[in-house]
Amino acid sequence: MPDSSQYFTITTPLDGKLGRTGTLRTPHGEIRTPAFIPVGTKATVKAVLPETVRGLGAQAVLANAYHLYLQPGADIVDEAGGLGKFMNWSGPTFTDSGGFQVLSMGAGFKKVLAMEVSQAKPEDIRAHQRERLAHVDDEGVTFKSHIDGSKHRFTPEVSMRIQHQLGADIIFAFDELTTLVDTREYQESSVERTHAWAQRCLDEHEQQTVDRPHRPYQALFGVVQGAQYEDLRRKAARGLTELRSFDGRPFDGYGIGGALEKHQLGTIVQWVNEELPDETPKHMLGISEPDDLFVAIENGADTFDCVSPSRVARNGAIYLPTGRVNMDKARYKRDFNPIDDTCDCYTCANYTRAYLHHLYKSKELLGSTLATIHNERFIVRLVDRIRDSIDGGYFADLRSEVLGTYYGA
Repeated sequence: MPDSSQYFTITTPLDGKLGRTGTLRTPHGEIRTPAFIPVGTKATVKAVLPETVRGLGAQAVLANAYHLYLQPGADIVDEAGGLGKFMNWSGPTFTDSGGFQVLSMGAGFKKVLAMEVSQAKPEDIRAHQRERLAHVDDEGVTFKSHIDGSKHRFTPEVSMRIQHQLGADIIFAFDELTTLVDTREYQESSVERTHAWAQRCLDEHEQQTVDRPHRPYQALFGVVQGAQYEDLRRKAARGLTELRSFDGRPFDGYGIGGALEKHQLGTIVQWVNEELPDETPKHMLGISEPDDLFVAIENGADTFDCVSPSRVARNGAIYLPTGRVNMDKARYKRDFNPIDDTCDCYTCANYTRAYLHHLYKSKELLGSTLATIHNERFIVRLVDRIRDSIDGGYFADLRSEVLGTYYGA
């Protein structure tokens, strides 16, 4: 089994900061970092062909263990030859552990857990009149399927077995999701629980690797929790670095997860990365807004995933250099300009704002496809530009230019 120095190398450090460029090597190809990883939740980036995802510049895709376990079943993906073969994607793949989905969808949380919470109450996070379908204990989580209500049980060992069946190049340890309205006492117990689960993930990962020698090695990332508490975040990060599998292997990289307020993003990523080993890759779970990307990269995050570019595309929203707009607005009805004349994607080269407006108003599925192509390309390209700016020594200038134009500052 390879050690981390064989699959991740740092190219250019960002002067005076924790950010850097690098190369992450996987059995199915290299990922130049920083990199945005589009989310293909159910082994598909919604409304877009895998070949198109490759064409818009994506270096890897991320799928969801929870969803693929429920449908079609991890055993079917395994029999197909793994996630990449199953979805006709030849490049690197990630799978998350299912922890977020088990505890957010199963517990009836709203989709957005990161929020301003100075006046928040539990009902602000938990969806109205949703049955709580997930229950956590020290061994794992018991939950009901959102599809048919059937009862299931996830433990660290189960998550590892599912992700080994799915066969992604990079997988994540099973962790507990908390919210910003959980008490300090609960956050403390959750960090301890996630730490114990991380050890069990390492051991089961080791065993699965030995038992499945026909598959390439899968890199396992531990996940740092701790909400917005500096001591808990640092404790969680240090704790993960000290863990070893029964055969002496540490985590191959680390994910930074958990609920946090937007204005705290950079501070929390910095706390965590000051504790984690420099030489290991770091993945930031669930961000894609331009300002968040600059902040996370500056503070040492290497890869990112988020459903937002495709989700907002399906609802009519388009990323432009001057900000996000809704293309179903009346002002675009007779606008025959390209959607974004600075973008080199297929959509912008061939279609107008008026046509996309028409597709949305008439509820044609092609609208989601064309908008998703553009939005995913916009974020992938932005992170590519940030990577080039670090290598070229002009990160601060690019940040000022992009964010000043996008947010009108």
